[in-house]
Amino acid sequence: MLEQIRNTHPLVYSRFSALEDGERHLQAILSIDRYWDALMHPVPDVIRDGSRMPAGTRLSGSFDIVYAGGTLGMLHAAVMAKQYGRKVLVIDRGEPAETTRDWNISRKELLRLADTGVFTVAELESTIVRSYRTGWVEFHMPGNRQKRLYIDDVLDCAVDADRLLGIARAKVLEVEGSMVMGRTSFDCCYRFADHVVVQAKDREGNPLCFRAGILADAMGIVSKVAMQLNGGRPQTHVCPTVGTIASGFEDVDFDVGEILASTEPAETMRGRGRQLIWEGFPAKGNEYITYLFFYDKVDSPNDKSLLSLFETYFRKLPDYKQPGTEFNILRPVYGIIPAWFHDGTGCTRVVSDDRIILLGDAASLASPLTFCGFGSMVRNLPRLTAGLERAMSEGRLGRKALGEISAYEPNVASMANLMKYMCYDPDTDEPNFVNELMNEVMIVLDELPTRYRQAMFRDEMKIEELVTVMLKVAWRYPRILKATWDKLGVTGSAGFLKNLAGWAMTPSKQDS
Repeated sequence: MLEQIRNTHPLVYSRFSALEDGERHLQAILSIDRYWDALMHPVPDVIRDGSRMPAGTRLSGSFDIVYAGGTLGMLHAAVMAKQYGRKVLVIDRGEPAETTRDWNISRKELLRLADTGVFTVAELESTIVRSYRTGWVEFHMPGNRQKRLYIDDVLDCAVDADRLLGIARAKVLEVEGSMVMGRTSFDCCYRFADHVVVQAKDREGNPLCFRAGILADAMGIVSKVAMQLNGGRPQTHVCPTVGTIASGFEDVDFDVGEILASTEPAETMRGRGRQLIWEGFPAKGNEYITYLFFYDKVDSPNDKSLLSLFETYFRKLPDYKQPGTEFNILRPVYGIIPAWFHDGTGCTRVVSDDRIILLGDAASLASPLTFCGFGSMVRNLPRLTAGLERAMSEGRLGRKALGEISAYEPNVASMANLMKYMCYDPDTDEPNFVNELMNEVMIVLDELPTRYRQAMFRDEMKIEELVTVMLKVAWRYPRILKATWDKLGVTGSAGFLKNLAGWAMTPSKQDS
């Protein structure tokens, strides 16, 4: 398969050919990129009435919960199995408990997982491979006029994601009857009044059927369940992301995390455009993780394929971090971070159905700015698992009851609207618009007490703090008023106000 991209994506071909498992990663990237084709197809038919189940279907097992997806779903499964004694099955089309990204978080936030009673502080500490002294955000401005905003205690711990997921997997398997199955792909589910039957396929394509009380969809952005429940449009915005874990960069500061950084104006071509943004995080030993990404509307004309973005990444990497003579790529990292615009005072995305619950990126309820799916899962895991256990114990497994257990947070829904300002539009924006605006935001945050910048980048902002930042930015940068009209329009502006109203009226779920 690598040979097929030798001429179309020469840099990806060269770099991936040097990797032992480059072919496997290319196949995984192309599999994720099929998401864009899926949006053009009819709505999937994967949730089916039980009457459609073929006669004579043989069950391969019976469980309380079947999880489709073994990344973030593994954390949830570990708590449901170990803390609540539920018999669970985790299936994954790849290798369960392995991820295509690594994660960053603050130590305080990571240790929230200990609140579940399943993970010990020592276990969680063992997954931290490096801690940073500080981090910063900086957006390109001509003449070196950019403001570098330093932020402490935000995304300042590099977490070995596979080690954390491996600990969770071990805890699942400690519970008698619980199972984890890799190379097993979700096919469809048949729903009955008191259970579901989940149909999957093993690596040879043979069908396997499992009875469960609940199907937990943790299949990420490519989930066909989420696509069916949301009428074929499971996201409104996306953040395609690619990068590498590598060693051998020149002049890397291993004590500092680079949370958001741009090096140039927006990339424009033939009526299209995207503002490319970098992240850089030291990892274990001499390893360093670099990401390249951009924010965009799902229906924009931009090329949002990960394969194409990887070619851009390798071409532009020296503009961000200069590879040295000993530069060596250990593995690529990639994914599509999803986002959903809630046009209402509460959660407007469908995240559940009768005996079906969506988790992680399949639910698309995380902030696409910095915290993403891992942070949202960590923050909400005690509440999500306790809520599901309560619902199962009480037999309240309908769409409405399960929807109330979601990771929706009104402050995150409001903050996610800010992502729209980072979606470059060549029809309305000057090439350096995103950089200029974000530079003004960094100046305002630098003038405010430290808690403002930490709250913004940890999804912990209070409504009065967000309003303060917005007013100060508008005072400094009046062009934001026109940009608001361009980016949000009547519908989007009204939706943003609804989000703020819902936020003002809703007590924090953290306290519930």
